[in-house]
Amino acid sequence: MAFEVRDEVWELIEPLLPAVEPAVTGRPRVPDRVAFNAIVFVLVTGIAWRHVPRELGCSGVTAWRRLRDWQAAGVWRRAHGGSLVASTPGC
Repeated sequence: MAFEVRDEVWELIEPLLPAVEPAVTGRPRVPDRVAFNAIVFVLVTGIAWRHVPRELGCSGVTAWRRLRDWQAAGVWRRAHGGSLVASTPGC
């Protein structure tokens, strides 16, 4: 399965994401772009979080948690307050 948000969209979102220190123990963190792709996949398709295909490289739970964390950090508010929507037709 190949699903990836266009580079132009990612370049607008990436600077808005909060910095996160890498964990010393546990599983490696899923890259932000992979999680973002999974979030957009859910929003575009309407699929349930629990049905996110593993081929996207991110579980639905991980994508949902990242969405929650980014919401709390104000990422979406800043993205919509900026020129993201106007400058990226058909992401």
